[in-house]
Amino acid sequence: MALASITRSTMGATKLPDYPIVNSYTQSKSEAAANFTATRHGAPFSTDAQTKRTQKDVTKKLQQRSRDIGYWKDELNREIEEMLHEDELLRAEKIRLERALDATATPLMIATDCLKNRERRQDIDHVHDKVEVELHKEVDLIQKIQALLQRTIDEIDKQTKLVRRAKHNLAKDWGDKMHAYKIDVAAGNLNNYTTQIMYRDGVDKISGGKSMPEDWAQSTHDNIMAAENERMASIQLRGLIEDVLTDIGNDQREQANTVDKAFAARVEELHDAKRKLEDHLKKVCVEITAQEKNIEDLKLAIREKEEPMKVAQSRLEYRTHRPNKELCDDPAQRRLLEEVEEIKASIAALQNKLDEALQSRADLMSTRKELETEIAYKQDSLFIDREKCMTLRTRFPTVTRLVGYQ
Repeated sequence: MALASITRSTMGATKLPDYPIVNSYTQSKSEAAANFTATRHGAPFSTDAQTKRTQKDVTKKLQQRSRDIGYWKDELNREIEEMLHEDELLRAEKIRLERALDATATPLMIATDCLKNRERRQDIDHVHDKVEVELHKEVDLIQKIQALLQRTIDEIDKQTKLVRRAKHNLAKDWGDKMHAYKIDVAAGNLNNYTTQIMYRDGVDKISGGKSMPEDWAQSTHDNIMAAENERMASIQLRGLIEDVLTDIGNDQREQANTVDKAFAARVEELHDAKRKLEDHLKKVCVEITAQEKNIEDLKLAIREKEEPMKVAQSRLEYRTHRPNKELCDDPAQRRLLEEVEEIKASIAALQNKLDEALQSRADLMSTRKELETEIAYKQDSLFIDREKCMTLRTRFPTVTRLVGYQ
């Protein structure tokens, strides 16, 4: 027990000596610990701040890029809507053109039918008059209009293809930008706390892109400008189409009015000619009646000469039976002979007048037949022009239909 007390007392009172080696080591360890602490609180914080600044800068650039893409996406969308609207307007103009082309069928049919009907005019009435000249002009005009409308339809088809091709390029560009916009928005929304982040080995080795920002913006600008050029060309074409439709409607209506006026003048001319022929026919018929009465009177006058001639000739015959010297050329005999010659002369004169009257009646009958024939021709021509052609022309389309609105 005493040994134990002594030992504890001795150990507690004993002072350890200084050992330089041990102190140096301890000082080195303390300095190293201090340096580590300084590194832990200095360099790591410095790189962390740099990383955060870089990430923030990248986020801003992604957001700016998203805004740039959004701007061009909106521009593309606006141009696409305008191109869609222009495509609809072109389609509407094509429908108008097709309606206008269809509408020309009726005027052409009317004009050709009028020409065919007028081919049935007879004799002197079958003439190449002003009506026929204007009808041929109308046919020629309508055929030229049909060719023009067909060429215009072909032009609008070509322009529609160009507009749709430009719209397709815009839509493709818009689709690419929409996809890129979503990607960059999603990328910009990523941070250290989102669940979608992970290591992507080798992604930093992938090429940065297929175009530079300037080329990227210029490409979209070029697409928009190309679309606007096609849209402007389309607007100009629609303006031209409007002028074309207005002109062809007015030209057809104007020529139709000219033809109608020619028909009206021709019908009036035929009616006037027919009236004059009928008046002439009435006079001829009166003359024929008078001549027939004259013929009857002449025949009666000739017949009335028969009895006096018989008397005179009978007297002469009686006196031929006088005997011998009694057969004398006395005054009675000479007067009887004179009487016979007078009657013969009267009969001959009356016969000449009768022949003339008969010839006159024959001429009048021929004239009457000719007049009746001409009146019949005029009546037939009036029926063709007034009843058939002018009635047919009342079906001529309105200007509204001719310009494709119906």
